[in-house]
Amino acid sequence: MRIGYARVSTEEQNLDLQRAALSVAGCARICEDHGVSGSAARRPGLSEALDALADGDVLVVWKLDRLGRSLGHLVGLLDELGKRGIGFASITESIDTTTAGGRLVFHMMAALAEFERSVIVERTRAGLSAARRRGKRLGRPAKLTPEHLAHARALLATGEHTRRSVAALLGVDESTLRRGLKGDNPR
Repeated sequence: MRIGYARVSTEEQNLDLQRAALSVAGCARICEDHGVSGSAARRPGLSEALDALADGDVLVVWKLDRLGRSLGHLVGLLDELGKRGIGFASITESIDTTTAGGRLVFHMMAALAEFERSVIVERTRAGLSAARRRGKRLGRPAKLTPEHLAHARALLATGEHTRRSVAALLGVDESTLRRGLKGDNPR
């Protein structure tokens, strides 16, 4: 069975063009999301379509961007469908994973998505490294300043305070104070 999925982002948009194309493509059922962004995590119409699909069925969309906004999300979704024995077809882009050519296009998309992820990781690492070389401190701010730690050491040295009472006085957890005093927390 071929199940169609149609989506428009705003209430003012119309699903008629997608419905017509999905009907011509032989969809026995069409699930819809009206006024829902493609990047939305929760799309009732898409969930309905995915739940209705079974081994041997095909999910059909008018255009890839109706299914999702990011290439990574699309590839992940299509991979999941493939594992369930479900095909995928996009009318406008002429992609049909039930054919050898369609699977080739899908694998090229997957390779591009993996490349995109790798490039993002490389750029992030390079940016972090450059920031460290410039002396930028990364991560969340320290809860205890050097002044806090000096005050804590002085209080503990008197023997009148426990580590727990000093931590409470400073408004931190005892383990945070312990790490700061050991020097494990240089921030």
